[in-house]
Amino acid sequence: MAHTKAPSQCVGPEYRPDGQKPTATVSTEVSHENVHILPQTSQLIALLTTIRDQKTNRADFIFYSNRIIRLLVEEGLNHLPVVQQTVTTPVGRSYSGVNFQGKICGVSIMRAGEAMEQGLRECCRSVRIGKILIQRDEETSKPRLFYAKLPEDIADRWVLLLDPMLATGGSALMAVDVLRSHGVPEERILFLNLIASPEGANNFAQKFPKLRVVTAFVDQGLDGKNYIVPGLGDFGDRYYTM
Repeated sequence: MAHTKAPSQCVGPEYRPDGQKPTATVSTEVSHENVHILPQTSQLIALLTTIRDQKTNRADFIFYSNRIIRLLVEEGLNHLPVVQQTVTTPVGRSYSGVNFQGKICGVSIMRAGEAMEQGLRECCRSVRIGKILIQRDEETSKPRLFYAKLPEDIADRWVLLLDPMLATGGSALMAVDVLRSHGVPEERILFLNLIASPEGANNFAQKFPKLRVVTAFVDQGLDGKNYIVPGLGDFGDRYYTM
């Protein structure tokens, strides 16, 4: 499968001229307003470089993946609506600020998506988390829903859907259909993702234009087996077993 050349740019502190910065491959741009790619900072590229490396051991893979997941959750929370709130400080002065509008919950696509749950819990105290299990049917090669356990009031919440890898998008698209069937409006779903393919990002943006995708990186494309390239291998295997 042919791919366009991956984009590259000089990466490093802004106060240094480009001639003193290394050149790194950065995320492919996608032309959809509802797909948000994290800023391609030197920190993010360094973290991604570590987890992409086949020589990275499991402990380091977990640690640096968790760092990226934390960045994704933090950015995802920036996309939630807020309302005006004024508080009184300990010195008796008022401060005009904001607070989140409505309740949230997380929903992980098992099993790789479960690796993102801790990052969400670290940012959102006592957050409720549901789970969806979707696997490929051996006969049809299409995704099939095996299990869904969701909060009873999920239709009243903003949902952060968690899955680290977005290849063709089949499983994640089905997960969104499951959420919608439980009464969650499309515009109340945010999909948090580490690495996406351009094909998967485009599929998502076109089918669910009101849903927001927050990803760390859009890779070069998919190979003949629909693996993301250059990718990082099987995220679940590297995080849980290898």
